[in-house]
Parts: sequence; structure tokens; C-alpha cells
Amino acid sequence: MDKYKLEYEMRSRGISIEKMCADIHMSRSTFYRKCNGITQFTQREIQSIVDYIGLDSPMGIFFTEKVSKKTPSLI
Repeated sequence: MDKYKLEYEMRSRGISIEKMCADIHMSRSTFYRKCNGITQFTQREIQSIVDYIGLDSPMGIFFTEKVSKKTPSLI
């Protein structure tokens, strides 16, 4: 979870944490615990935030894209 990217996306759209939390029915303290990795966002919460902010995808904020190198086969 990249809370800095989330904060950037929210600020760039003029969305306050207080307003979003109220609208998606999540307490601010719960939101902060989840942003700081104390607890995890549920899939429903992630989708609610993505929809509310108007993101195309949760990738890059809630999930990291892992690029793995294909290792050659030993056979």
C-alpha cells in the first residue's frame, strides 16, 4: 500500500480524507490504521476508494506490480 500515492491522487482531485471516509462509511482512525499497515484494506474497501476517487485501477497504490525475470530453464 502506497499511502503517498493515495494522498497525491486524493489531493489532485480535491478530495479530503474526512469527506471520503464519511462518504464510504469508514472512520478516519480505521483509514489511518490501514494506510499505515496496522490492518489491511478489504477488497470492498479498496473498490470503494478506487470508485470514489475515480481511479482506473488499484494497481500502484494498493498493489505493487511485480515484474519477474524469466529464468532460463536448466533442462
